[in-house]
This record gives sequence, structure tokens and C-alpha cells, in this order.
Amino acid sequence: MISFFTSHSKLFDQLAINALLALSLSVCLQAGQLALAQAAFMGIAAYISAILATQAGLPLVPCIVLGALGSTLAAMLLALPVRGLRGVFLAIATIGFGEILRIVANNLHITGGGEGLSQIPADANTFAIYGALIVVGLGLFGLSKTKFALAIALTREDETAARGVGVDTAGVRFWTLALGGTIAGIAGVLYAHSNFFITPADFGFGRMEQILVACVIGGSTSAVGAVVGSIVLTLLPETIRFLADYREVTNGAILLAVVLFAPQGIAGLWQRERRK
Repeated sequence: MISFFTSHSKLFDQLAINALLALSLSVCLQAGQLALAQAAFMGIAAYISAILATQAGLPLVPCIVLGALGSTLAAMLLALPVRGLRGVFLAIATIGFGEILRIVANNLHITGGGEGLSQIPADANTFAIYGALIVVGLGLFGLSKTKFALAIALTREDETAARGVGVDTAGVRFWTLALGGTIAGIAGVLYAHSNFFITPADFGFGRMEQILVACVIGGSTSAVGAVVGSIVLTLLPETIRFLADYREVTNGAILLAVVLFAPQGIAGLWQRERRK
């Protein structure tokens, strides 16, 4: 058993990192925000921590704090110009933000350009990664018991009605995007410090697509569903590895089946059975 975990340690680490990324998007989706900049926030924190670790020699914990602070500030700054956007317009604007940052990182000397940064200390072990996931999970669980969680749900269901009962919907949208940036930043730091090497391509649209699909599979308004969806999406390529060249087709078929037959995701299926 120990040898199994040792030989698959990178996969287990990626499971937790992907779960954090799914949670970062789930926070925004629960407020009705289709804000797709989590990969960008992840990249900001990853580069901040990698630069601090390689050039200033900072250990992991200060890197997590400073990296998450950087991604949170970026999310706050982004929240201001997009506060009036909804739906697909918000999605396009935030995707554009991510692509702009990716292009900038490709052309900066401090980020290593397209070749990326290497020799990042590998001090984010499995215990640190899962410890961060547990802390974030407990924090979100505590948040779900507050009035702010009710304000988030009201904002998602009917923003006009929410404003009518005194909910600061603009504040809800602002702080959920900021919180999503924080969680994505933590995931970015852990990713950088567990993979030794990062490039701008690691934080492009392909990464954002994976995060969104994980939330769709698990359930876009369920934090637990987002985690389950990220686990399924991470393990799926390994499970069907024997299909070789047909893996991508099988991936697509499975995802299509989930969208068609379980539009509310895995969490929706569970809630349906519980009601029965």
C-alpha cells in the first residue's frame, strides 16, 4: 500500500490541487458569476511564489501567504471593471484577462518568458497540499453557515429580489470573486512548489477549461460536487489509459453523457436521490 502511494504521489497531489481550483470557481458560480479567471489567478500566485523562492529563498508558508495575497489583489482589481457584466459577457471578459496575463508572462524576463521558471524548491509535499485543502474546506464550510452564504444564494437566484430585501449584491459579487482568487492562488503556489517548473502555458485557457468542466460534472452550485467533479476529471485519463489513442474521444463521450443525463451534475443526482 505504501509503495502504491509513493509511486502515485504526483497524481494524489494533483487531485488536491485540482480540488482547490474547482472550489475557487465554485465560490463564484454559487453567486451566479461565470467568472473564468481562476487559471490566471493561479498563475499570478505561482509566479510570485516561484520568484520569491528562487531569488529570495523564502520557504513555503510565506510564499503561500504572499502568493495568495497577490492573486486576491488581482481578483479585487478585476472585480471593479467587470462589476456590471453578467453571463457570457463576464466569461469573455475574464477569459480575456487571463489571456492577457499569459501573453505578458510569455514576454517578461523575470518570468522566464515562454521557457518558464525552473529550479523551484519542491517543498510542497502531500501533507502540505492536503493540509491546505482541509483548511480551505473547513473555511468554506464555516462560511456556508453564515448570513453571507444566504446572501450568495439570493444573489444567484434573483439579484433584483436580493437587492429588494437589502442584500448588497455588488459586495457579494466582489467578495466571492476575491475569495475565488485567494483559493486559486493557494492552488497555484502548491502547484509551483510541487512541480519544480512552470511555464505560462500551464495557466492558459486549457487549464481554465478543465476547472470549469470539473464544476459542471460535480455540480456548479455545490462545493462538494466541485471537489468530486475534479477528482473524476483527474482520475478519468488514468482510468481509461488502456484505450490509448481513443482516450480523448472517450473523455468527450463521458462528459457529454454527464451534461445530457445529469445537467445538475453529480451533486444534483445525489440531491435527487435524497429527496426520494
